Amino acid sequence: MTEASLDTRPQPTRLFRWMVLTVISFAAFGNYYVFDCIGPLANLLSKQLGFSDANIGLLQAIYSFPNVVMVLIGGVIIDRIGTKKSTLIFGVICFVGASVTALTPTLPVMATGRLIYGLGAESLTVAVTTAIARWFRGKELSFGFGINLTLSRFGSLAAQVSPTWAAWAYTSWTWPLYMAVAFATFCVIGALGYWLLESLAERRYNLGTIKTDKVVLKDIFKFDRSYWYIVALCVTFYSGIFPFQTFAQKYFVEAHHASPKEASMLVGMLTIFAMVGTPLFGLLVDRIGRRSLLMMFGSMLLIPVYLIMAYSDLPLGVPMAMMGIAFSLIPAVMWPSVAYVVDESRLGTAYGLMTMVQNIGLFGFNLLIGWANDTWHASATNPGGYTAGMWMFSCLGLLGLLFASLLRRSDRARARELAMAATA
Repeated sequence: MTEASLDTRPQPTRLFRWMVLTVISFAAFGNYYVFDCIGPLANLLSKQLGFSDANIGLLQAIYSFPNVVMVLIGGVIIDRIGTKKSTLIFGVICFVGASVTALTPTLPVMATGRLIYGLGAESLTVAVTTAIARWFRGKELSFGFGINLTLSRFGSLAAQVSPTWAAWAYTSWTWPLYMAVAFATFCVIGALGYWLLESLAERRYNLGTIKTDKVVLKDIFKFDRSYWYIVALCVTFYSGIFPFQTFAQKYFVEAHHASPKEASMLVGMLTIFAMVGTPLFGLLVDRIGRRSLLMMFGSMLLIPVYLIMAYSDLPLGVPMAMMGIAFSLIPAVMWPSVAYVVDESRLGTAYGLMTMVQNIGLFGFNLLIGWANDTWHASATNPGGYTAGMWMFSCLGLLGLLFASLLRRSDRARARELAMAATA
């Protein structure tokens, strides 16, 4: 078939595009479940296997370690072999990693499983994102990404509240990990479904081409201060929320005497807030702008959250709601802000580098909080041992406020320069 004849084929129908989005979102749904399966299990790992908080932090932190490398090459792999092949490869890696994690109660084996899972998970997300961009560019792209995000976070929510809907499984550490393996099959099933749909579409439709995200190292030195302030905000926000989730359910049970079901529902509030709040904040920022001001607001919300938990008798739903509002701001404000300060030709490099730095922060802070909990002997008999970690999380909120303030000042300087240029 000639290039000219390819160009005459019709575009994919709207129904077909939404079928593709639904099917490939199954892969993201399974991926998100496996990522969040450790937090609800932390208490059992501690009681039944004798894992320290440093051990539990390692299981979550080691996920981020290979992504420092994979984010640099994942886009290249997707570019060379295509989205349908790469999605399946990364989905299989996720399944293998989840399976190895559930094999034995030995920490090195479980950590190896999480490492394998990490090798595929972030790249699977990049592949899914690339596929959606390919199918929805110029056609409800933001809405398509929003629906994919909502479906994906159902996976996180299902994992976080699993002690509620699968209480029978939380009598032993094995069953929750077996459930994670079962959910990991969605990574493969969704990828296979996408392979079939794209193969069919390649024969029927003109799919065109898409430029995939990959890091060009020399471009790293060309980004201005505003970009680096956003990257710093990204690290402080994610390091303040995801490592907290790793230990949150254990903390709520041991320090606040919540039941496992109550603890899981409290953590699940974050995902529910994000699923509902993110598109609403997106509509708000599209209407009023003021991105750096909203980021300052989110940072200020995070500062007192952890100290309220540590020192007050307020219901835990109050600080978790505050954290949920801040969590909603991240994808709605921060990630789109990059497009305003980076040239379009370098957005792939910008997002790749931002993700790499984010994973470095997640890796380090999961280990740091686990170390702090062990050093201060955090436990049900010594709930005050968690306080040091809560202060560390609060300091991240302060740093976030600092970077948001610097970003706001940088944005104002940029606006003045543009105004002067326009009147010159």
